[in-house]
Amino acid sequence: MAGVSAGNREWDGASYDRISAPQARWGQAVLERLELAGDETVLDAGCGSGRVTERLLARLPRGRVVAVDASASMLDQARARLGQADGRVSYVQADLLHLRPRDLAGAVPLDAVLSTATFHWVTDHDRLFANLFALLRPGGQLVAQCGAKGNIDGVISAVRSLGVERAGTWLYATPEETKKRLERAGFTDIEVWSHPEPTPFPERQVLEEFLETVCLREHLASLAPSQRRPFAGAVAAAMPEPVIDYVRLNIVARRGLGSNHD
Repeated sequence: MAGVSAGNREWDGASYDRISAPQARWGQAVLERLELAGDETVLDAGCGSGRVTERLLARLPRGRVVAVDASASMLDQARARLGQADGRVSYVQADLLHLRPRDLAGAVPLDAVLSTATFHWVTDHDRLFANLFALLRPGGQLVAQCGAKGNIDGVISAVRSLGVERAGTWLYATPEETKKRLERAGFTDIEVWSHPEPTPFPERQVLEEFLETVCLREHLASLAPSQRRPFAGAVAAAMPEPVIDYVRLNIVARRGLGSNHD
């Protein structure tokens, strides 16, 4: 899911929606960590094609969701899935590193921020956490998951075995680094941990499409269109088994009561 401006690395929202079952599965687990009464206003930071957003809305029968993504294609797909949801969802195309309260049109202060499979695409986590802190009410929750240190090392090794480096921008942080960044931003009640999430693919074609759409998206943007699927196929063939070695970074934190850190 896109959290920062993609430029010529724009996401293919329709393809992502079709193949993002792993991200939707992880998102459900993250969503369950949110403490909700049902009437809150929640920011989905990097909403992607709206698969997790849809589940979030189901937990907010009297609440509201602000769905933010940097990718126009992702937001188009989310709108197609969710519509206006009886006025309970609004859509904002924005870069999380530049997101400000005025961008959310009266939705702040937020009760919570939810994010899944997004923060690793944002390379300045200090600024990211400071921005999100400023959007939350005192006591508001931040619940997120993204790629952690060691994420897709096997895929990166397969790319290197072809004599190239995986191109692109990402940040796979450790729990220790992340906890310190959250503390600097002013968050309290912080819990951060990582866990492996190996993800098998039953068919080679599905793995190749997933690599092309997600893991190698930025790298393939530098190649001619006719070279993209063959390169993804070569990477898949270089992997010892059709399993992507995901490692997830989990974040639970709050803006402290009475906090005035912004």
